[in-house]
Amino acid sequence: MQTIELLYVVFSATVAIAGLAMIAFAVRAYRRTSRRVMFHLSVGFALIVAAAIATTVSAFLTEFENTQTLLSVNYLITIAGYLFVIYGISGTD
Repeated sequence: MQTIELLYVVFSATVAIAGLAMIAFAVRAYRRTSRRVMFHLSVGFALIVAAAIATTVSAFLTEFENTQTLLSVNYLITIAGYLFVIYGISGTD
């Protein structure tokens, strides 16, 4: 594994761990308060983290071929996640 690939894995793992922590906090807040905005935050963070993990795994499985497709799918899922986060932050119960 090249240095750049190792860095990619380390940074992707860092994003995934931080994202999973945010998902856990949002789920816990949803369980405690039953507020729908926390549910939307949880879904948004989950989509963002899933896109990051799936892109990393797919990049290595395809040996970094079709990067334009990988990034396009990543951006599509990430945008959907951010829309849920925005709705969760700006929404009301």
